[in-house]
This record gives sequence, structure tokens and C-alpha cells, in this order.
Amino acid sequence: MTRTRRRTAAPTTPTRRRERGDVPGWVLITLMTAGLVAALWVVAEDQLVSLFQQALSSVAP
Repeated sequence: MTRTRRRTAAPTTPTRRRERGDVPGWVLITLMTAGLVAALWVVAEDQLVSLFQQALSSVAP
């Protein structure tokens, strides 16, 4: 019976490792996205604030 358990348990271990995903890749994508948003905010802050205020004033009664 222990041989059967070893045979059934062995295939699940590599599958779990593959399903884990590419964590460093997702971290890099998140950091790069945050960097791009920060860079765009620095360049276009005045325009973004103006656009946001215009959008709020057009919705408010």
C-alpha cells in the first residue's frame, strides 16, 4: 500500500510547482507599472488635475 501512495503522490509535487506562477515576473511588472504611472504623473500633473476637476464639475448638480 505504501508503494501505491508514493506513486500517486509523486506526480502532484511537480504540478504544484508549475502552478505556482512566475512571482518575480509579476513583481517586476507591478513595479514597472507603478514607475510609469509616477513618471506620467510628474509630466502631466497639471493636465490631469484639470481634467479631473472638469469631470467632477460636469457631474455635480
